[in-house]
Amino acid sequence: MSILEGFTTFNFNEGVPYVSITKHGVTFNKGVVMKMDCPKHVVLLINPNSKQIAIQVCSESNPRAVVFYNDEKKKNAFSVRWNGKDLLNTITSLTGWDLEKEGFRVEGRLISEEKAMLFDLKCAEPLD
Repeated sequence: MSILEGFTTFNFNEGVPYVSITKHGVTFNKGVVMKMDCPKHVVLLINPNSKQIAIQVCSESNPRAVVFYNDEKKKNAFSVRWNGKDLLNTITSLTGWDLEKEGFRVEGRLISEEKAMLFDLKCAEPLD
């Protein structure tokens, strides 16, 4: 038995997970993709009362599944962007943000047991 049994290596390449929300779309960074193990499909969950969004890994057969990460198509580009106008309208309605004037960044919190990443829009910071 090794004294290092139970340890795992730390991946310095992942970085802090966050989502950027601008007038051009919603972009999940490399940290989100990697910490969620590059899922092919997710569902987007919205809690209007708490002003939070989450993405959760799901199967392709889920009726609300959206393609998230396609490693064959991305060729080592780990960010994911959704450009849906309806999604941007929903987020701006929820938050009151004017994305024409500025974008926002929201750090994510991995919820391993749910295979999900949670983003609290109330904690958003303006992009520089």
